[in-house]
Amino acid sequence: MSDAPSGALSRAWPAPAKINLFLHVTGRREDGMHCLQTIFQLLGYGDLLDFRVREDGQLRALSGLPGLAPERDLGLRAAALLQASSGTRMGADIFTRKRLPAGGGLGGASSNAATVLVALNCLWGTGATAAELAAIGLALGADVPVFVHGRTAWAEGVGECLEPCAPDRRWFLVVAPGVSVSTAAVFGSAQLTAESPRIKIRSFSLASARNDCEPVTRAMYPEVARAMDWLAARAPCRMTGSGGCVFAAFAARAEAAALLAELPAPWRGFVAQGLGRSPLQGRLLRALRGNGWRGGSGAREGVPGDRTGV
Repeated sequence: MSDAPSGALSRAWPAPAKINLFLHVTGRREDGMHCLQTIFQLLGYGDLLDFRVREDGQLRALSGLPGLAPERDLGLRAAALLQASSGTRMGADIFTRKRLPAGGGLGGASSNAATVLVALNCLWGTGATAAELAAIGLALGADVPVFVHGRTAWAEGVGECLEPCAPDRRWFLVVAPGVSVSTAAVFGSAQLTAESPRIKIRSFSLASARNDCEPVTRAMYPEVARAMDWLAARAPCRMTGSGGCVFAAFAARAEAAALLAELPAPWRGFVAQGLGRSPLQGRLLRALRGNGWRGGSGAREGVPGDRTGV
């Protein structure tokens, strides 16, 4: 089923940003992946995706990052994996309205991939569960599952072990200094601290936490260091993910917006509120209700049988 007939656009599927309120690297697995502890805080700002269902099985990305090869397009790869796992003969045109910078630590590509999985699972009627979609997403990136499940969450493992947690509903100023950071380079650095002691969620304090990637990223990307220093002179701040975006939290939107107005050129930024639940879930429910679903037996958190990607 689809909320748009074949050939029509199903519009405005959100792909929200995330920030890491902290990021501790607690070890390294035998496969080379790092073990982490973090809080993925979802934000009310991100990319938007539109979809057109195709009957011929073709998958096409018709907008997004210029020059991005199809084999590197995480959204296309997500669509191909869902197509293969479900056996559907349907395809899709995928239109991405990019607002999040690449290499910024905001999860843009991973969020896009999760939105593709959730939206096409609905539009194709493939019926995958949230767990199944998250497993597909994990093969694409460690932070795809948090966007599939759509909740601000405490995360461990490589980022796939998730426990929903109380959201930080403050307003965040996110500063993008125009640097695309290589996550592989940061995590591959011999200077990265990889033995932070594990902490318990019940004893967690944001004030005593940190981002273990900050010293490495600052040394490798001086522009990130300059952005951090500028923001730190005005408010307590932190880097998200492996960089290069940095953020500060405020009680009121007006405070964050006032500082955004002072941002030096050519840096860019945005103000967004922390969310507990992804706007992607609301978009999914509107699509389902447009198909006549009204809830009922087996529904969990408003989604029928947990077979919709929430």
